[in-house]
Amino acid sequence: MDTPLHLTNITVHVITGSTALAVGFLILFKTKGTPLHRKLGYLFILCMVIVVTTGAFGVIVFKRNLFLLLITVLAGYNTYSGFRILKEKTNRFYLKDLAAMLAALTIAIIFIYYLKAIGFYWNPVVIFSGVGYLLMVIAYDIFRYCIPASRYGNLWRYEHSSKMISAMGALFSAFVGTLMPDYKPYSQILPSLFMTLVMIFFNIKICIRLKSIK
Repeated sequence: MDTPLHLTNITVHVITGSTALAVGFLILFKTKGTPLHRKLGYLFILCMVIVVTTGAFGVIVFKRNLFLLLITVLAGYNTYSGFRILKEKTNRFYLKDLAAMLAALTIAIIFIYYLKAIGFYWNPVVIFSGVGYLLMVIAYDIFRYCIPASRYGNLWRYEHSSKMISAMGALFSAFVGTLMPDYKPYSQILPSLFMTLVMIFFNIKICIRLKSIK
């Protein structure tokens, strides 16, 4: 039986997650770089902080739905890294970024080891695509330190867009997968695929806009 604390945690998680999705999609259709864009961005990040916190709380304290751990780490790391690159706009090394990277990597490794120990009871496509994408983001974040500062230029724009949309993708996947459990793994995979296409579309828009102002 669910305790009042658990029900409260679920309620807050669902409300803030739904709000983050709504705000995220609104941001996509609004002009970038405006005061409204920045305000909505901060609201999205605030909601994501609460979503990640309540999601982790649900997994660790209430032992519910371990898949949420993967989604939580994926969404949380992308949100953190996407915000950090917007703030710094460079590939300069910071110890706190490395700490966040190592934390995400450690949790992903523990997640895979634990599932292997108890037996994979989810579709492997869902597991390995989620973990694989997280590892790909981390690998890029390591590699970008090797890019000369003079060549890094506007890459931060692509990074910010990709990572924030990826965070939305993780959230959207969890949202649809929860609403349509009978259609898993497609209800988990297809939302992620859709958001990947959205990410590609907006990166193309960024490329076209940058070329037009040169």
